[in-house]
Amino acid sequence: MSTIALRRHGLFGARRINPGLRQPLAIVGAVIAAAWIVIAIFAPLIAPSNPLAQSFPMALGPSWHHPFGTDELGRDVFSRVIYGSRVTLPIGLILVSVSATIGGTIGAIAGYFRGPIDGLFMRAADLVFAFPPIILAMVVAAVLGRSLENAALAIVVVAWPSYARVVRGLVLSVGDSEYVQSARLLGASARRALFRDVLPNVAGPVLVLMTLDLANAILLLSGLSFLGLGAQPPQAEWGSMVAEGTQYFQWWWIGTFPGLAIFTVVLAFNFLGDSLRDVFDPRTGLRREDEL
Repeated sequence: MSTIALRRHGLFGARRINPGLRQPLAIVGAVIAAAWIVIAIFAPLIAPSNPLAQSFPMALGPSWHHPFGTDELGRDVFSRVIYGSRVTLPIGLILVSVSATIGGTIGAIAGYFRGPIDGLFMRAADLVFAFPPIILAMVVAAVLGRSLENAALAIVVVAWPSYARVVRGLVLSVGDSEYVQSARLLGASARRALFRDVLPNVAGPVLVLMTLDLANAILLLSGLSFLGLGAQPPQAEWGSMVAEGTQYFQWWWIGTFPGLAIFTVVLAFNFLGDSLRDVFDPRTGLRREDEL
C-alpha cells in the first residue's frame, strides 16, 4: 500500500488535523478568542485599577500610564474594557447554551414526533421569525425592564427558533435513515432512538451554529446595552461604554476601544464558525482533501 493510501486510511503516524482547522482564519479566530477568554479569567490581575474608581484626571488621552485613556468621570478605560470582557463573554456563552438547549429540544421533539406537535412548535418559531431580531429583543427588554438579566432573557427569546429549525431539519433527515428505522423495528423506544441514534448525528451542525450565534448574541447584547436596555451605569460593559463614547466625540478613545473589543470578539467567533462549518461539511472536507 502506498504512503498516500496509508495516510488516507489513518495507518501512517498520528491522525492529521482537519484541513478546516488549519486555515489561517481558523488559527486567527482561535488565538483571538483564547486571548479574550484568558483576559476575562485573569481580569483582576491584568487590569491596573478598579474599573469603577474615579481616581484619575478626566478625559486623559491614551498614554503610557493609561493605554486607553480615561473617560469623562476619570475612570481608566483600559481597566473597564478588561472587566467588560467578564460581562460580555460569559453572558454570551450562557445565552447561546440556553438558546441551543431550548431550541434544540423543541426542534428534536418536533422533527421526531411530527404531526400536530411539529405544527405547533414551528408556528411558534415562525411567529418569532416574523420580527427583526433587534426589534423583538428591544420590545421584550423594554417590557421586562432595563437590566442586563432582562436583556439576556430577551436575546434567548429571539435566538431559540433558529436552533429549533436547524435541529428539526436534521432530525427529519436522520430519522428517515435505515439505521434509525432498524433500531425502532428492533424494539428501541422513541426516547432511546432519539437520544442514542438521532441527536449525536446533529451535534456537529448545531456546534457550528452555536459558534456563529455567539457572535450574534454578543452583538445583540451590546446593542441593547448601547440603547440603554441592558447593562446600567456604572457597570463596565462594552455596549454601554460605546454609548457613553457617543456623547463625547471630542474624546474619541472613550468609545473606540470598547468598540474594537466588540469587533475583535465577533470577528474571532465568526472565523471559528466558518472554519467549523468547513470541518463538518463533507463536501468541503472532501474538496480540501483532494486539494492537499
